Amino acid sequence: MAADSAFPLGDSFHVFDTTLRDGAQREGITYSVADKIAVATLLDELGVGFIEGGWPGAVPKDTEFFARAADGELPLTTSTLVAFGATRKAGVKAQDDPQVRALLDSRASVVTLVAKSDIRHVTRALRTTPEENLAMVADTVALLVAEGRRVFLDCEHFFDGYRFDRDYGLRVAEAAAGAGASVIVLCDTNGGMLPSRVHQTVAEVLQRSGFRLGIHCQNDTGCAVANTIAAVEAGATHVQCTANGYGERPGNADLFAVVGNLATKMDMPVLPHGRLTDMVRVSHAIAELANLVPDTHQPYVGSVAFAHKAGLHASAIKVDPVLYNHIDPAIVGNDMRILITEMAGRASVELKAAELGVDLTSRPEVVSRVVETVKKREADGWSYEAADASFLLLLRSEIARADGRVGDAGDKTADGSEPADSRVGPRAALRPFTIESYRVIVEHNGVGGAKSEATVKVLVGGERVIVTAEGNGPVNALDSALRQAVVAHYPQLANVELSDYKVRILSGSAGTRSVTRVLVTSTDATSDWTTVGVHANVVEASFRALVDALLYAAGRQAVTA
Repeated sequence: MAADSAFPLGDSFHVFDTTLRDGAQREGITYSVADKIAVATLLDELGVGFIEGGWPGAVPKDTEFFARAADGELPLTTSTLVAFGATRKAGVKAQDDPQVRALLDSRASVVTLVAKSDIRHVTRALRTTPEENLAMVADTVALLVAEGRRVFLDCEHFFDGYRFDRDYGLRVAEAAAGAGASVIVLCDTNGGMLPSRVHQTVAEVLQRSGFRLGIHCQNDTGCAVANTIAAVEAGATHVQCTANGYGERPGNADLFAVVGNLATKMDMPVLPHGRLTDMVRVSHAIAELANLVPDTHQPYVGSVAFAHKAGLHASAIKVDPVLYNHIDPAIVGNDMRILITEMAGRASVELKAAELGVDLTSRPEVVSRVVETVKKREADGWSYEAADASFLLLLRSEIARADGRVGDAGDKTADGSEPADSRVGPRAALRPFTIESYRVIVEHNGVGGAKSEATVKVLVGGERVIVTAEGNGPVNALDSALRQAVVAHYPQLANVELSDYKVRILSGSAGTRSVTRVLVTSTDATSDWTTVGVHANVVEASFRALVDALLYAAGRQAVTA
């Protein structure tokens, strides 16, 4: 197990992660032992000080996890593994309590004990006396310390209990510290505190006790991160968090927001040098292991944490990105993004184009046309905010139009614009293929089954290609037929797959006549991209998005400007 000396602040400040214990209480999360090892490995790579791995003796998977970790399957290089458990039961000697014995058997060098610090919980939930509860704390801590373990005490319900009785929670802390506990963690177990109250209580307890204090906050008021920072400002030097804020009910203080704030706002080097840039990678990887979609709006690590939509923002960012970013996104491993919507102005289009590899700084006429086109299409239901590939195709089309490289008036793209001529010569690089027509037949066999057949007519490589294909639905049949029609000229399309398909009705009052927007996400061996299609006919909307997806993949090497 790694020592605290690996950290820039040494043992003066602790970042303590409880994703594998408290975070696992989130509805929908179930970690296997292999998952727990993978999550712990990621947290170690990030460089957190302590990883609470679970409750050995109470949860069989946690018992196995600690056994496998101790046997070398979790070779931590930075972090220290922590076992979690409760104090001895009332009326039982600590050395005879099987749960306490399981903590020792886990071979973890650090143990976090949870104890009741609200007198109401002692008498009503534990159904024991205040004095016996103090003895339970002192006896268990003393035994673990005597066995060479470092002990942190989680004072459960501390803030609620302190507001009811200002002395009993402090007596629990004194019992633990007197027996050798090195950190007293004040827990907002019900998540009902506000930052000002947390700051006041932590400062007061620190003054009254002189103990080293930690903080553990649930997020029931939406203040878990703010409460954690408030506690640090009041003198706490140990913060307990979970990756992505996972946890019971609304969750816990988010590790990445807390670390981001401590490191970038309070200049506290709480992770080893160079690890802060791993935050986005670790956050998303843990989300995948939890089988959850990463939160796009999560501070610091979300995909839109540094995304800008308003034209006013983009104008300022064009001058200096610092003007509308609270930090350089690269510090935490993130990127700035410009979102293209009806709110976009000229600066937004120029910045987004640059992000996609197209320089429009000397093409004001193209910028103007793109702004106008986007605003018109957004009014009709199109959305380029999440469809960068379709926006890039729009840029190419407008550049070609401005350069006089458009095809015949009847040579339309799926979205109705005039493409560059794809049939002959060097212009083919700008528009790899065009659609002449398509037809879809859906046949119901009368016994609950249905099959779809699609025929597409495509102009590609100087040829007119006609292909018919079947599928399990009209969109699948169209995708198959279109791909077969062009793959001979663009072999890379054989590796393209649909990874996501979203349909949204834009005007619900029209019922089945509503305008439909379809977002298609495609992927190959190297990346993924999203395209958009809009039409009153869901098949036509889907086809437009499919065409853009394959045009983007086929034309990746095209000269854009």
